[in-house]
Amino acid sequence: MPFRATVLTLYPEMFPGHLGASLSGRALERGQWSIDAVQIRNFAEDKHRTVDDTPAGGGAGMVLKADVLARAIDAVSQDDDRPRLLMSPRGRPLTQKRVRELADGPGVVIVCGRFEGVDQRVIDGRELEEVSIGDYILSGGEPAALTLLDAVVRILPGVMGNELSGVHESFEGGLLEHPHYTRPQVFEGREIPAVLTSGNHGAIAKWRGAEARRLTEERRPDLLLQPVKK
Repeated sequence: MPFRATVLTLYPEMFPGHLGASLSGRALERGQWSIDAVQIRNFAEDKHRTVDDTPAGGGAGMVLKADVLARAIDAVSQDDDRPRLLMSPRGRPLTQKRVRELADGPGVVIVCGRFEGVDQRVIDGRELEEVSIGDYILSGGEPAALTLLDAVVRILPGVMGNELSGVHESFEGGLLEHPHYTRPQVFEGREIPAVLTSGNHGAIAKWRGAEARRLTEERRPDLLLQPVKK
């Protein structure tokens, strides 16, 4: 079965966005994955199709209503074993490990938050997994959902032309990726490292590994503190 993404949003016109272009877009056309953007507002029952209300206890902003969102989730994912995700800045950081887990599954149901947040009762009652793409605030969950889907779709079988492209890159081995070079041999006085044109594949692999570790130590030393991936 192809990977199936259902996105619950107040702005369905934002999808598939950039995922309709390049490799992901061609894979979408081939039926290797699918995306369905569902309007949350369609599940409001009052004449104004209200989806939010003031926060209990007072405070700024509005909160996405539990009853409306619960009806939307139930409509698209009853008897469905796809994980239910809520894009949220307070969620667990998205990692390449989690991306691969999602890519190995049947698909995802993604809730895009808006306003000040989502009523906690629907998060608990519908077992939403809160996921963050970084320590910053967006105007809504839609860009975050597109980012998550981009990371997942590109590693689905058959999407990338060279399957090794999804293996030899940053985070896959617990390190950042090594530097890359291509012709011309000399650019503005800077040469391609001689080892890369030596034809010695063992030496090249050793150089790439050393460079990956050097960059990781400089830029993301926190990655070196995590358990080594088998």
